Amino acid sequence: MKKFYTRTGDDGFTSLLGDTRVPKYHLRTEAVGTLDEASAALGAARAFCQAEQSAGLLTEVQRDLYHMMAEVAATIENAPRFRTIDENRILWLESQTDAVSALVNMPNEFIVPGDTQAGGLMSLARTIVRRAERIIAELVHMGEVENAALMGYLNRLSTLCFVLELLENQVAGKTKPTLAKE
Repeated sequence: MKKFYTRTGDDGFTSLLGDTRVPKYHLRTEAVGTLDEASAALGAARAFCQAEQSAGLLTEVQRDLYHMMAEVAATIENAPRFRTIDENRILWLESQTDAVSALVNMPNEFIVPGDTQAGGLMSLARTIVRRAERIIAELVHMGEVENAALMGYLNRLSTLCFVLELLENQVAGKTKPTLAKE
C-alpha cells in the first residue's frame, strides 16, 4: 500500500525544488502555501458557479497557480525550468477580465461580500490572492524570486475574482449588490 506521508518534514523543514531545505515558516514556503490556499478557494467557488464561463476559466487559473507554486518552490537556479507565468499570461488574464466585465454592472461603491455562495467564495479567493501578491512582492523585492510577472498576474487575478463575484451574483438573480454604505 502506498503511504501518503514521508516524515521528511517532521523536523520543521521542507525541501525546495533543488537541493535546499528551508524552515516551514520561510517566506517562500508561506508564498507556496498561500497560492495553494488561493487555488483551493477558487476551487470551492468553482463548485458553486452558475455562469457558463466561470468553471473553465477558474480551472485554467488554478492550473496557472500550480505552475506558479512550482516556480516559487524552486531554488533561484531551478526556477526558470518551471516558469510559465509571463506577460502573455497576464494579457490573457486581462482579456478574460475584460470579457467578464462587459457582462456585469459595476457598482459605484464598495460591496459587502456574500450575496450568493459563489460570489462570497470568489470574494474570499480574491482576498487570499491579494495576500499571495503581497508575499510574492516581498520575495521579488528581496531577490528571492526573479519573475516579477508573478506579481502582475496575481494583481490581475484579484480583479478577475471581483468581476466573477459580480457575474455570479447577477446570474443567481442578485442584481443589486449589498453595499458597504447604507
